[in-house]
Amino acid sequence: MKFEKKFILILFTFITVGQSAWAQNGKLSGKVLDFDTKAPLSFASVRIFTSADSTVKDGGITDENGKFNFDLPFGQYFVNVEFMGYEAFNSPAIRLSDNNKTVDLGELSLKGTASNLDEVTVRAEKSSMELSLDKRVFNVGKDLANAGGSASEILVNIPSVTVDPDGAVKLRGSNNVRILIDGKPSGLVSFKGGAGLRQLQASMVERVEVITNPSARYEAEGMAGIINIILKKDKKQGFNGSFEGTLGWPTNIGLAANVNYRHKKLNFFVNYGLSYNLNLSRGTTYQETYDEDLTRILRQSTKGRVYGFNNNVRGGAEYYFSEKSILTLSYMLSRSDGNRHTENNYRDFINSESNPLANSLRIQEEDETEPLSETVLSYRRTFNRKNHELNAQFRYLDHWENSDQLFTQNGQLANGEEDPSNTFVQHSVNDEFEKQYLAQVDYVQPVGKDGKFEFGARGSFRDMENNYIVETIEGSSENSGAPELDNQFVYNEDISAVYGIFGNKMSKLSYQIGVRAEFTDVKTTLKKTNEVNPRKYNNLFPSVHFTYNLPNDHGVQLSYSRRIRRPVYNELSPFMTVSDSRNFFSGNPDLNPEYSDVYEIGHIKYYEKGSLSSSLYYRQTDHLISSIRDVNDLGFATTRPENLVGQDAYGIDITGSSQFTSWWKMDMNLNVFHANTDGSNVNESYVAKTNTWFVRNTSRFDLPNDYMIQFRVNFDAPQKGAQGMQKAICFLDLSARKTIWNGKGTLNLSVLDLLNSRWSRSVAESPTFYTYRRGQYRRRQINLTLNYRLKD
Repeated sequence: MKFEKKFILILFTFITVGQSAWAQNGKLSGKVLDFDTKAPLSFASVRIFTSADSTVKDGGITDENGKFNFDLPFGQYFVNVEFMGYEAFNSPAIRLSDNNKTVDLGELSLKGTASNLDEVTVRAEKSSMELSLDKRVFNVGKDLANAGGSASEILVNIPSVTVDPDGAVKLRGSNNVRILIDGKPSGLVSFKGGAGLRQLQASMVERVEVITNPSARYEAEGMAGIINIILKKDKKQGFNGSFEGTLGWPTNIGLAANVNYRHKKLNFFVNYGLSYNLNLSRGTTYQETYDEDLTRILRQSTKGRVYGFNNNVRGGAEYYFSEKSILTLSYMLSRSDGNRHTENNYRDFINSESNPLANSLRIQEEDETEPLSETVLSYRRTFNRKNHELNAQFRYLDHWENSDQLFTQNGQLANGEEDPSNTFVQHSVNDEFEKQYLAQVDYVQPVGKDGKFEFGARGSFRDMENNYIVETIEGSSENSGAPELDNQFVYNEDISAVYGIFGNKMSKLSYQIGVRAEFTDVKTTLKKTNEVNPRKYNNLFPSVHFTYNLPNDHGVQLSYSRRIRRPVYNELSPFMTVSDSRNFFSGNPDLNPEYSDVYEIGHIKYYEKGSLSSSLYYRQTDHLISSIRDVNDLGFATTRPENLVGQDAYGIDITGSSQFTSWWKMDMNLNVFHANTDGSNVNESYVAKTNTWFVRNTSRFDLPNDYMIQFRVNFDAPQKGAQGMQKAICFLDLSARKTIWNGKGTLNLSVLDLLNSRWSRSVAESPTFYTYRRGQYRRRQINLTLNYRLKD
């Protein structure tokens, strides 16, 4: 790897020096902007043609600020600029000579391809996927399947991202991904991880950024990378906004509004979302437990329903001291109320299913309340010189969750008589509290012509507490395996960080080198038993990115970063879930962080009607955190996270977008990877090698009379882990849209999981047990959504 880096650097230096030494050269430059918003168009395609025979002389893509710069022999040329979703630009003839060595075309504004080019319509027609070498940006509004859904369902539709049926988010097959909202941590994912995004309606999301190999600018958390969800906020003068209503089956009723009003230096914005929905789930478990000549067999069936009522409101104001100096204050209040009913039916056998032992039924009734508030004060200052800016932010989060559960269990012996030792009623109360203060400052200082130096500091201070009680209030639970609990778990986390990055450009070669230092102080405490577990560790996280723009609209990037995954709150909490009296889940207070070194080589090719991005990546992880299932000789299972020796994973990720015709657009994502997992420190048999892949294909058709239809196919191949296998999942989404009210409105029909085939199937096994589980956590969903947009 070191030799390859040196070779590439030598090659790039040779090319750069050769070009600089070329005699009789001139310079041609310019900047590409959106016609309406004046925003730079990063990575637009730029080609230089000779005037004599119209052959391509040179080409490339614009940088992140929309700029391009070419060194060309003296002669006469014209410039072609293209960007998906925009009309092409063709310049008049341009001559480079001794008397005209430098030509700056200035700002080249591209217009959207829609027939009605007001700002709202241009945004709606913006390409759903924009590729760059270090991140991919996905614009939510163009994807028909997102209408009426949640932020969790948006991620299902993002290339390289998969979402398990239970809501767990993975990036390139790894669940070690950091989820941010507006670039910062959010309470929505504090307790529940990616599943918490079901509280956030899709209509509140503007775009999603996927950063697979982040630089030192970003916090080092997240092995596989970062998913950044950007919420809507408009800045146009006057009153602007959109309104949305949704009706769905199973029950899904939603209302949303996104509005802003700007008058001169003041801009007010409000996002509001309300939803009421029903989620139905079902599943089965087959388990064998081996104890010498005795085999215990369990057949378990599960069915459940959850009614959820979610309210989200986010409002704020921006004050423009000038267009380059902006102060923003925002406040978000979210509340989720749910009612859960779950039934678990257990049938036990000895040695064979012709020899029944006992039956039992466990019913869970839960009422859950989860309010969250978040206050953000931020300041942004840009200066006259390019890339010279200051950003500062303070964020306060206050999060609370209350769960009140009642469990009724009825046991029967093999002869049908009641089993008093397995018939009881339990009550559980679970209160979780979180407060977090976060402050961050980032500063960028230009250096020379194209260089810049970035540095910043960040402090995050989080206190969390979990008061948990499980008590039997009627009957005896001696044979249930469900533990009695009464304790308080306290989690204190302080993370401070500083970073520095230097970047520059030499002709077509751009580079960025940085390092981030993070200082972590984590302490967990079980108050009633006085068990204290303090952890302190300091780490350096370097990152390196090289980008080279090749002729004919090609670009390559080589990158490296070191990442960390710290155990989160619920992975450290020792409290066990008791909703299922045969399958218990808990955290592990002794978990250590895991570390990864990530290498990636990326390539982008822009075509006349599309683009293709590919990445080769390698990820080496130490102290891998993985869930391990253990089953005792009575058949009761406990699953908790453990540190394994590690994992090596490498693969290729390909994303393509093509506008085949004026009426057919297709997006495709393919990820193929191999992983070696070593869990021999837990059990000698927990060593696995897996070759797996997943693919997603989306086709969108523009039909006459303002109709549009979209198909999406998702397939996740089987994947082996340290202890078993996750089997394949395949599902299909279908959506249709009709534009109404002269372009001001849309009517959208979406059917998610059209064939009702999105079942999770897994196998876990060891020398003492075998478990096969099958579950469907979200059934086919049909949504009808009406959206109305205000016009200036």
